[in-house]
Amino acid sequence: MPLNIPRLPLLAGLDGYQTSALRSDVSAGLAIAAVGLPSAIAYPAIAGLPPETGLYASITPLVAYALFGPSRKLIVGPDAATMTVLAAVLAAILATPEITTDRVTVAALMALTVGAICLAARAVHLGVLANFLSRPILIGFFAGISLSILIGQIKRFTGVDIEADGLIAPVLELLREAGSIHWPSLVLALGCFALLQVARAINSPVPGPVIVVALSVLLSFLFDFEARGIAIVGNIPEGLPTLTLPRMGDLPFATMLVGAAAIFLVSFGSGVITARSFGTLGGYQVDPNRELTGFGAANIAAGLFGTFPVTASDSRTAVNFVVGGHSQIAGLVAAATLMAVLLFLGGILRILPIPALGAILAATALSLIDLAALKHIWRVSRMEFIFALIAMWGPIGLGVLNGVVIAIAATLVYILRKSMYPHDALLGRIPNRDGFYKLHREPAARPVPGFGACMIQGSLLFFNTDYVRTRLLSIAEALPAGTVWLVIDASAIPQIDSTATAMIDEVQEELKKRGIALGLAELHTHARAMLNRAGVIDKIGSAMVFESIEDALAAFAARADRAAE
Repeated sequence: MPLNIPRLPLLAGLDGYQTSALRSDVSAGLAIAAVGLPSAIAYPAIAGLPPETGLYASITPLVAYALFGPSRKLIVGPDAATMTVLAAVLAAILATPEITTDRVTVAALMALTVGAICLAARAVHLGVLANFLSRPILIGFFAGISLSILIGQIKRFTGVDIEADGLIAPVLELLREAGSIHWPSLVLALGCFALLQVARAINSPVPGPVIVVALSVLLSFLFDFEARGIAIVGNIPEGLPTLTLPRMGDLPFATMLVGAAAIFLVSFGSGVITARSFGTLGGYQVDPNRELTGFGAANIAAGLFGTFPVTASDSRTAVNFVVGGHSQIAGLVAAATLMAVLLFLGGILRILPIPALGAILAATALSLIDLAALKHIWRVSRMEFIFALIAMWGPIGLGVLNGVVIAIAATLVYILRKSMYPHDALLGRIPNRDGFYKLHREPAARPVPGFGACMIQGSLLFFNTDYVRTRLLSIAEALPAGTVWLVIDASAIPQIDSTATAMIDEVQEELKKRGIALGLAELHTHARAMLNRAGVIDKIGSAMVFESIEDALAAFAARADRAAE
């Protein structure tokens, strides 16, 4: 009997691969490496890590995702938002005085832990977590992250050490220390930043960060920036990353796990948004559960080769799409190109000025602020806009790590608020037409004399039963005189818990005192089973439980006919 051994996604993705596609993949890989190089060197600075770790994070995770990731076009690598959360996690862990583990080792352990969480989530099909942080909350959170990154560039722009935290305090401290500003660094940073904005405005065929890196390295060589007091990157170790299992040592396990969970939630949430966006562009479906495998493999590779957590990179994936990459061969070419950079160009990159990296990070931070999306949210839903502002305030006011907690809390409050106040509507008939219609939406609809009908839209659970009970009694109070039945259309009530069954029992008892019989129509199987086990169906009477609201009306009419005889 032949064994069905699953093939690696890379090999499966090469089915039908034509050699004519190889040229496009090679071109795309070279372009990905060119665009990724500036961010690979710049992003580690956000978390206080050496620049070579960014190059490692752009090589081994890319190879791992190419082998195990489901998408043919998605490119993984360093991400500004993920790096900012990592920076907060590292600060929290390394703040303990007795910890002696170095920063790079802690970052590598975080990558391993994030990778393990990804694979564990994949095993239990938790890809749905990608939807946990709603789009408005993610947009607000990333805007807050971007402002934190901008503030973090003050030292790289000016050379002034800033001790204050928050948004306003660092700016005030800079004003007090204005005499210490290193003006050549500031002029260089502002010039690079302006060049980046111009390149973006004119849609330069050569990406702005590539121009800035090449030009600033050339100027650094010609004018010896280091001798003039402008900070440079410094020595970048030559050679490829080596396979090493980082040791846990004296690190607090609980803090590590909580920090890794925060990084996982933000990186996976934003990564799947990137994957879905380009999936829509490329005309293919994205399975978040399968992406967990790819992201898990990428992060484990990052940890084993001494670098930090990664996720999907929107800029690199965009380049892959634009240039016309067909498969993950493009990712492998990009990884090989960056290996060559490590082997042969380390001496050139050492003179890259730090203010230029600050400019790249500042421009990246600005790109994370999606003003158009915020305006759209304001126009569509003021409440969701408020939640976006709460998520934006978290990283600024309470720090990035606490900002993740604020974003999660805002999501939970948002979900609860949506569920706590289910909509309801009175139903009536339109003359000479079948069916029931919502009275507030159809001016021609009229209530049926003696027969009250209403709809509840949403699950009935412990946290909203008091509200629903109040609404049902208010509806009963407002029914026209002579109404003897009130039938609830339960077609839009997917779930009922034990607290809700007790509430329905109380309502039917209260209505009985008023001479009104309670009926239920179109109960879902689960809801009916719950009410049966609670004995509520017996109290209401099986004759008052109907397959449809039309059946309820027919039964009411038959009763009225019998009473008239």
